[in-house]
Amino acid sequence: MSLAHSAPDSDLEPGAPRHDLLRLATAGSVDDGKSTLVGRLLHDTKSVLADQLAAVERVSRDRGLDTTDLALLTDGLRAEREQGITIDVAYRYFSTATRSYVLADTPGHVQYTRNMVTGASTAELALILIDARHGVVEQTRRHLAVTGLLGVRHVALAVNKMDLVDWDQAVFDRHVAGFVSLASGFGIVDVQAVPLSALFGDNVVDRSTRASWYAGPTLLEYLESVPVGTDPAEQPLRMPVQYVIRPQSAEHRDYRGYAGRLASGVVHVGDEVVVLPAGSRTRVVGIDRSATPGEPGRPDEHDVAFAPQSVVLRLADQLDISRGDLIASVEHQPQVVPEIVGTLAVLSDRPLRARDRVLVRVGTRNVRGLVADLVDELDIATLQRGPAPASLPLNAIGRVRVRLAEPVPLDDYADLRRTGAFLLVDEADGTTLAAGMAELAPLPSAMAGEPEL
Repeated sequence: MSLAHSAPDSDLEPGAPRHDLLRLATAGSVDDGKSTLVGRLLHDTKSVLADQLAAVERVSRDRGLDTTDLALLTDGLRAEREQGITIDVAYRYFSTATRSYVLADTPGHVQYTRNMVTGASTAELALILIDARHGVVEQTRRHLAVTGLLGVRHVALAVNKMDLVDWDQAVFDRHVAGFVSLASGFGIVDVQAVPLSALFGDNVVDRSTRASWYAGPTLLEYLESVPVGTDPAEQPLRMPVQYVIRPQSAEHRDYRGYAGRLASGVVHVGDEVVVLPAGSRTRVVGIDRSATPGEPGRPDEHDVAFAPQSVVLRLADQLDISRGDLIASVEHQPQVVPEIVGTLAVLSDRPLRARDRVLVRVGTRNVRGLVADLVDELDIATLQRGPAPASLPLNAIGRVRVRLAEPVPLDDYADLRRTGAFLLVDEADGTTLAAGMAELAPLPSAMAGEPEL
């Protein structure tokens, strides 16, 4: 699972107009109509192939339905349809004249919160549904908690099934007020609420004639206009090293390059950089877009690179650099920490307990770790952090402290999502146990007598 910003088109210079790609994640409780809404978006933006639509229309007729069941466009697995639930994350792709979309369609059942974590980890916008008859429910709280923890910048609130409450503005306003108040508790301030009916298409792509009191955008109009991406020039340089390139041929025996994908920032030839965790300083003398060495001045040699491009950096000094090291800005360096404190979501059926030995993955670096403390657990119903639990089960959200066998460079997740994220992995079988978001404000120091790693 990746925890990262969606990024602008890699062929554009910093400050240039972006290629409009919006990554969004959907979330809603069971029977809120999420599958129908996603199907409506695909249908009304003409993103459905003719044979797919014909098949859905045929199945709808066979079921005796008066209208086409657009939910069938998204609930692609037979077992899902028979149970009436969606049980995994599915990625949908559609586009309009001005923007392309990658939509992570996540399940609604409470036991699949981990899937929302996966879907929202790369999203810039969360599309959260509520049923106009029921308003905010427990799952809405959980969805907002995950959205806030993952640092998703924008939220679209779809108040669905407004036709079942006679398009009552007072009902809409009451649900929106409750939702916005709850969202603010998770640090979410950018919320756009839209009253709609996914079944009939009101205010999804086309404006409804049944809600004359609503003057805001349709859902698609909002998705078309919400700000996308972050200018790399506004972020500090971070490049986790994926591998070191040292050709064996006599022709290029002096070549040494460090390949990786820029997680954030911009790098120019001539920039001074620091290599972490060692802290060695050097200067960039070349930037290549190919892993194959060539002659100076070749087309894939550049003077500048920026996130999220994949590049090979050549440095002035012969340093001991390997996979897992981080090349970073000298002026704005991450911290090099001996332990990680952060909030995580448990993704595995195996509960997480204090004293568990794990593999900690930060960027391209893997180190052995020990879960020193389960600090607290978030109560979704009350939005309060409770006392340290005995364990954190599947789908739990809690804060932990993990001691590391060796220090790692780390950012605060609130500042840089990609280099502030971490995974806890089972040492024995490689299962991902939890996905975490680092918090660099220190908690109480390590307890005496903790076992060695």
